[in-house]
Amino acid sequence: MADLVTNIAKGRFLYYAGLPATNDALIAVVLEASGLEADDALQDYDTLSTLLAGASNEQTTMGRKTLTSVVVAVNDTSNTANFDAADITWTGASGSATGKLVVCYDPDTTTGTDADLIPLTIHDFAVTPDGTDITAQIDAAGLAVAENA
Repeated sequence: MADLVTNIAKGRFLYYAGLPATNDALIAVVLEASGLEADDALQDYDTLSTLLAGASNEQTTMGRKTLTSVVVAVNDTSNTANFDAADITWTGASGSATGKLVVCYDPDTTTGTDADLIPLTIHDFAVTPDGTDITAQIDAAGLAVAENA
């Protein structure tokens, strides 16, 4: 489950998770624990480039991952909608300790830049890479759930 949905994605994250464009994808970006901004600041960024221009740093040694098996599901019984994806694994992960995992919508994987990536959800992801595999296990309820308050 998402720790937070960014302000730019509120009300739209399920649309983006539905991957509506021809060459689009959801991309996982890992942030370092050191210098990590508070959730209140992180949720205000409208693009990945502005987020990374702030105090938070990308943990580049592990690298970005494209989410696979992305599914949007509507549940009329519980009056919710969510999006889910397969677990994400970094093989032989190394580098700086991590603090957050940002799931971004990339509208065009063939020509996009960080200025095009829209942060959708931000998750706690505190791990210290030590050369072993690291898996971000996606909650059974999905990455993010939209429901009535």
